[in-house]
Amino acid sequence: MKRKIIAFDLDGTLAESKSALADEMAEILNELLAHFQVCVISGGKFEQFEKQLLDNLKADPIKLEALHLMPTCGTRYYNYNVVEANWRLVYTEDFTKNEKNKIIDALNKALDKTGMREEKLWGEIIEDRGSQVTLSALGQEAPVGAKEAWDPDQSKKERLRKEIAELIPEFEVRAGGTTSIDITKLGIDKAYGMKKLMEMLEVSKEEILFFGDRLAEGGNDYPVMAMGIDSLEVSHWQDTALALRAILAVT
Repeated sequence: MKRKIIAFDLDGTLAESKSALADEMAEILNELLAHFQVCVISGGKFEQFEKQLLDNLKADPIKLEALHLMPTCGTRYYNYNVVEANWRLVYTEDFTKNEKNKIIDALNKALDKTGMREEKLWGEIIEDRGSQVTLSALGQEAPVGAKEAWDPDQSKKERLRKEIAELIPEFEVRAGGTTSIDITKLGIDKAYGMKKLMEMLEVSKEEILFFGDRLAEGGNDYPVMAMGIDSLEVSHWQDTALALRAILAVT
């Protein structure tokens, strides 16, 4: 069946963690938008999408109508209104104040119990993203090198994730970026976002191809693969670029 949607994680898939889109990837995505509907679904908030993805994309506004943005693991969805020349929030699954407080309390308890509260930090370690709460072990602004060195085999983060999940089983707790853990409402994850997109665009899962770097169970890309969408695991944005050039060559 012909693919109609190419969907992506952001960090580690389209760009380096918390880094802007490379010129090469921007060119590829610009070409991809001429042939496919494109969805980016990631743990970052919309403002992070603007800095990492949109600022260097430089696509024609007409093409942006084919771009679908799902920040905070699909708990929010934005599409582009070419007449008003802005991004429109279609839905959001925000936490209540009490839910946020319970999550933040669990994160602090898990950090202390596992001994993973680091002394050297780059920014806040817990961020309220409205529809998602994210824990970043080294802080929101930690450099890529420090994050990669903190937990090369991802065992520390998985231990921390499991501890948090045991404290708040009524929420989704999944590994996000290199040092981050994302918490959303139960049942509200990237699979939820993809199902919503399928309904809105009237496509089947067989018409979607997904790229992500966290497809192992417990990772925030895993729910997409688990729902039956064909998924390709990548380690760096360069892997994604290589695969996309092959797709475009036969499109």
